Amino acid sequence: MKFDSRFRALSFFLSPMIIMVALFYLIPLILTIYISFTGMRNWNVERYLHDFVGTYNYYRLVHMFKYDPTFKAVILTTIVFVGITLIINVLGGLGLALATFFMSEKPGSAFRLLWLLPRMSPIAVYSLVWYYFFHGSSIGTLNAILMRLGLINQPIPWGQNVPWGAWSIIIFVNGLVGVSFGMIVFTSALNQIPKELVIAARVDGASAWQISRRILFPLMKWHFLYVLTWQFLSLLTTYPHLFLLVEWDLVDRDYGTTLALYVFNTAFGRGEQDQGLAAAAAVILSILGIIGGVITLKVLKFEEMIKKPRGDL
Repeated sequence: MKFDSRFRALSFFLSPMIIMVALFYLIPLILTIYISFTGMRNWNVERYLHDFVGTYNYYRLVHMFKYDPTFKAVILTTIVFVGITLIINVLGGLGLALATFFMSEKPGSAFRLLWLLPRMSPIAVYSLVWYYFFHGSSIGTLNAILMRLGLINQPIPWGQNVPWGAWSIIIFVNGLVGVSFGMIVFTSALNQIPKELVIAARVDGASAWQISRRILFPLMKWHFLYVLTWQFLSLLTTYPHLFLLVEWDLVDRDYGTTLALYVFNTAFGRGEQDQGLAAAAAVILSILGIIGGVITLKVLKFEEMIKKPRGDL
């Protein structure tokens, strides 16, 4: 009887979230999987919704992965972009949080606010700033500065230098935004740690690094796990900044396109739209996200972290 009442209470409080997950994730995922087995093009639902082609779209992806250099560039860009930006976002956010933690309150708050500006800026405005900064002509801010200093004689098309020129720009632009997320989460975690622990360590002569390594890091395992997992899944599926930089021809189209942006362009881009192929790529992207998330939780020992404490022995 007690179990039934507890189950009903849990169901009542969890039902809004369960409904939201079903409406905005499970149902779209099921529809995406179904469309991936059809030959749908140009959103012609009446013609293609029942045009079942089996695993043909997945076969096309495998064929492209083997023989299409453009699609190979997309896969390679996805790996480099997610891997390097993830490291920057997590470690950069952690570094900023620690740096402001050891500052006095007013300078620390001002510094955190400064790093939040990219996240508070509209995507189009923020991307436009870096478009003019990295522009490959003399109007580009970076080129103008280097030419004025006499370091270069002619403008450098930064985003068209492949692959690392394009990669550097998209990683920099997205990393600058992502770092602020980790900073917020880690700052919140640091503010929950009892100040007495840090004060006692200071009295004993511990340095900032020793305090961080021996006291702060062990108490931030949950937050590190959360930021790492969230940022991985976010970077795997993000594309708005990349879309603008590619559309404005700031970066090379092949080496500025990740798999998430490829899905969007294939389903909604200009010219002939291939929703069947885009859905198949989206399913692959979802599978990669699930596998990557599970591996992250396993490596960081999530199962051990959620076990009930043993108590004093």
